[in-house]
Amino acid sequence: MAKAGAGLLGIVLLARHGDRLGFYQDPFTYTASDTSITPLGSVQEFQLGQLIRSLYMEDNSPFRIEGISTGLFDEAQVKARADAGGEGSVILDSAASLLQGLFPPTRNHNITLANGTLVVAPLHGYQYVPVESVEPDCDISLEAWVNCETFDEATEAFYNSSLFIQVEDENADFLQSLKPFLDGRSVSLVNMWNIFDFMNVESIHNATFAKRLPHGFLAHARALANFHEYGVFSSPRVDGIGNIAGRAIVPTIIQSMERIANNSDPLKFFYEAISYKPFISLFNMTGLASEYPELAGVVNYAAAVVFELREGYEKNDPLIRFKFKNETDSKEFKTFDLFGRQGDVPLSLFKSKLLPAAINNTAEWCAACNNHESRGCEKLGATKGIGWGIKLTTMEFGALIVAILACMFFVFLYPLSSRKTEAKRVDMSPSMEKVVLK
Repeated sequence: MAKAGAGLLGIVLLARHGDRLGFYQDPFTYTASDTSITPLGSVQEFQLGQLIRSLYMEDNSPFRIEGISTGLFDEAQVKARADAGGEGSVILDSAASLLQGLFPPTRNHNITLANGTLVVAPLHGYQYVPVESVEPDCDISLEAWVNCETFDEATEAFYNSSLFIQVEDENADFLQSLKPFLDGRSVSLVNMWNIFDFMNVESIHNATFAKRLPHGFLAHARALANFHEYGVFSSPRVDGIGNIAGRAIVPTIIQSMERIANNSDPLKFFYEAISYKPFISLFNMTGLASEYPELAGVVNYAAAVVFELREGYEKNDPLIRFKFKNETDSKEFKTFDLFGRQGDVPLSLFKSKLLPAAINNTAEWCAACNNHESRGCEKLGATKGIGWGIKLTTMEFGALIVAILACMFFVFLYPLSSRKTEAKRVDMSPSMEKVVLK
């Protein structure tokens, strides 16, 4: 393994949003309701930003990124994107809070006018860091599971699998015991994510509920939710439809790594604010979930992955080190081995493992999801059978241009503040079996 901070070229950061209020998503389509971030969630993200700054931007840190601006924000060096989809503004707001911690106010954010007056930016030098708002109707990269027919079919196949039915039968008594605590919500393993999320939110924000809930119930519900979500957002094959959340985000991750590795490109820090779903797929696709069973599930609020890029043995082929932090009160990132290999892996290997499964654009996503009607697929002139044909009349071409321009307006600078259904297999970790398969 390369020396701790030697030749650190840059990082790619993936972070889940912070604590939020109640949230519901359809267990068959994962269509989501709006919700809002809480002050606790903002603090969690702000503190994560401070931690990232202390590790990678402070002059006295052994992990400092070479050549990165440690004071004023440099737009050429930093790029941030945030999912603006199913959870309303929660993820965008989380990105704003994280970037506040990463780039705190400084009186150096000023300008001297012609008359000699020194003007410091508002709020004692507040730094406004732009965030690209990734709208699902314009960009599939951060919410690829939405309106995806083949994904929905695979999800239903998982619910009908012998393993799922077995787990539901073995936990029937526990599920029934939850009824008094769920305020009329459906009690079934199919609805397990919504059950757990309700219990988790109430346990954090409702003192009466927290006192009433028997000891161990929340942990048991979490284990079942982990089983449920890992089964939905993973596949045995890297290019399986269950991995679609990871397959769609891979291109932006690799493109940013390539930019960081390019000496002529100033990019050093790439950040994507996301939901929990891409984490599950990526952990599965990179072999982390099988090697470290504790990662086969839903990450906590403000959980974060850092891909560190260091100078490699070959030119333009840096070494990648994977680090992950899942506890909001911890200041330690732990290192995990990718693809079952010990130590850092070269970017070339990372690409060879993941790029064949990547969904690189809307046309590829439409084909993978068998979607001909939404999220831009209707503008691509989908043809059944082989491939996708783009056959547009003048009027249709004009409509496409309008749609593209609309998406461009949505990507704004957000101020800081196979058709064939695949039955999916789920391997449960020993720790999960103790709770779930009793």
